Amino acid sequence: MEYIFLILGFILLIKGADYFVDGSSSVARILKVPSIIIGLTVVAFGTSMPELSVSVTAALQGNNDLAVSNVLGSNIFNLLVVLGCCALVNPVQAKWSVLKKEFPFSIFIAVILLFLVSDFSITKVLDGTKTFLLGRLGGILLLLLFLLFLYATVKTALSARNERKESDKEEYKAIPPIRSAVYIAAGLAGIVLGGDLVVENASVIAERFGLSQTFIGLTIVALGTSLPELVTSMVAAGKGENDLAVGNVVGSNIFNILLILGLSSVITPITLEVTAVYDTLILIAASGIVYAAAISKREIRRSEGMFFLLAYLVFFMYILVR
Repeated sequence: MEYIFLILGFILLIKGADYFVDGSSSVARILKVPSIIIGLTVVAFGTSMPELSVSVTAALQGNNDLAVSNVLGSNIFNLLVVLGCCALVNPVQAKWSVLKKEFPFSIFIAVILLFLVSDFSITKVLDGTKTFLLGRLGGILLLLLFLLFLYATVKTALSARNERKESDKEEYKAIPPIRSAVYIAAGLAGIVLGGDLVVENASVIAERFGLSQTFIGLTIVALGTSLPELVTSMVAAGKGENDLAVGNVVGSNIFNILLILGLSSVITPITLEVTAVYDTLILIAASGIVYAAAISKREIRRSEGMFFLLAYLVFFMYILVR
């Protein structure tokens, strides 16, 4: 029954996030909030809601390994698998604004996370037997960086909007207010319940097979909670709008680290094994490789997409045998 409830949890997470985004976007439109703000805030937050629900639920239940590994696993999956699959469909073009601002910022905060999870101690990392702590102060720092990122994003979006002509406004079919409210409520309920089901049943399955919470978080849970990003990016690539894929992945990764890990560690300080430091190093390396590929010719080609997928396979084998 655990497998059925796990799958049900993933379905609730994905559909809940979908309804939440639709309802919130509609309300924002009704209130005359600019579409670009909706995309950069509401939709980005909505696609990260599965990760947020799983990680916060795990933090509240004391399954801290699952909270951190879920974020790290999701971010690595986004970079290597989501962008890799999109590049196989169509070469992924990257907007210069993303390569100049958001992508370097995502690498910067991954480095900040490395310092936080390693307790600023190379000696402890090299020892390999010590435990580490992502405490409330670190969580507060991540949340402050999140607010700063959100402020800068909204400010830039508003400036860009003011430069647009009235004729450039997008058409949008708004959902009636009552239905929008129902979508938001149902979406949040699905996300909360789905996150609870995923954490509980993933933990049971891990214990039954002698697998660690970290392994489950880096693989099964990371895959399940990254489905919104994968589906959104693949649909965009299929429609030839694959330049959106890089922005979608980078934005989601920033939300995951700053908002989700920040909030989780503020709720309950997170005790970590040294493997979390290694996984953060892998995330930084994956970010650097993808960034180099994206900035070289302003696109990620099919050959590079295949390389990303092979790199993720190597990563999967590594966490399987360690």
